[in-house]
Amino acid sequence: MSLSIAFAILGAALSAGLAGIGSAFGVKKVGEVGAGLISEEPEKFGRILFLQVLPGTQGIYGFLTAIMILQKAGLLGGSAKTLPLEVGVALLAASLTTGVVGLFSAIYQGAVAAQGVQILAKKPQEVGKAIIMSAMVETYAVLGLLISILSITSINY
Repeated sequence: MSLSIAFAILGAALSAGLAGIGSAFGVKKVGEVGAGLISEEPEKFGRILFLQVLPGTQGIYGFLTAIMILQKAGLLGGSAKTLPLEVGVALLAASLTTGVVGLFSAIYQGAVAAQGVQILAKKPQEVGKAIIMSAMVETYAVLGLLISILSITSINY
């Protein structure tokens, strides 16, 4: 295996891994708070679940970025392309915006969504505001994903 392919694989792993770790932490945080409310008011499960799903999207973004990197390197389908070293490094670099931004934004989004569960507990009619506040954190994960996509698709060799 060439060093350039190793860099591409490392990029795919970092993108999916970092964003996935952030999503796991974020989803966990909302789940913990939500479980307490469900034990007292099980009818609020659907709205809590929606808040819990939000920090999980960063893991999906990391996974999509990883798939794009693996495809660009020719690793999907069984035959890796011969990549110049700078292309492998560029693919690694392109992975970092989705991976790093996904890691932190998912954790922070989980914290905001967990507070949203508290809003749901006290003022259920205001849950829309909790969702909007949580979705605002998502904006930065989407921007990170877009930069990764633009970077990956602009690499020519």
